[in-house]
Amino acid sequence: MARYTGPACRLCRRAGEKLFLKGERCYTPKCAVERRRRTPGEASPRRRRASEWGVQLREKQKARQSYGMLERQFSNYFRTARRMPGVTGTNLLQLLERRLDNVVYRVGFASARQQARQWVLHGHYTVNGRKVSIPSFRVKQGDVIGWKEASKEKGVFTEASRQVGQRPLPGWVELDRGAMAATVARLPEASDVDTPVDTRLVTEYYSR
Repeated sequence: MARYTGPACRLCRRAGEKLFLKGERCYTPKCAVERRRRTPGEASPRRRRASEWGVQLREKQKARQSYGMLERQFSNYFRTARRMPGVTGTNLLQLLERRLDNVVYRVGFASARQQARQWVLHGHYTVNGRKVSIPSFRVKQGDVIGWKEASKEKGVFTEASRQVGQRPLPGWVELDRGAMAATVARLPEASDVDTPVDTRLVTEYYSR
């Protein structure tokens, strides 16, 4: 399956809520969810009762699209979470939150996960002083995420410097705004994740 390259706002409208795929635009009146409540493709609103499987599918798609992942990637994360001790849904969210592109987005080094993924691929960030260009790189407790020295002279760093600190910082990450570096103080917990996903439905979908 190819990566989705269509309008990001269309995915939010399909989900019926904001997935914050367009960064700062999602917080303004220009947000498509605010301007166009109608589901894409429908000439007029229709009331249709979704099946149990349909509700589960929609929740899984919402989670997958929120983190900008392909189906195979997402299902692999779920299988890993199911093998871990504890609650599968909580494990899944923890694994997704620990992705490097997500951490970059959470601390404000990028305005959206898609932008964070692109900047990670371009090699702008370091983990413990070493350049990492893999968006799925899994951070661990004690890791320090910073900027490559050469990137500090580019426009991406200037843009990030202006927007960092504008969004609430997750409790499991500590930010040194002066040094533009973030430290993973602890592993994320379910209460730290504000992504609107019902992991119970996702678990039920993959358990069918």
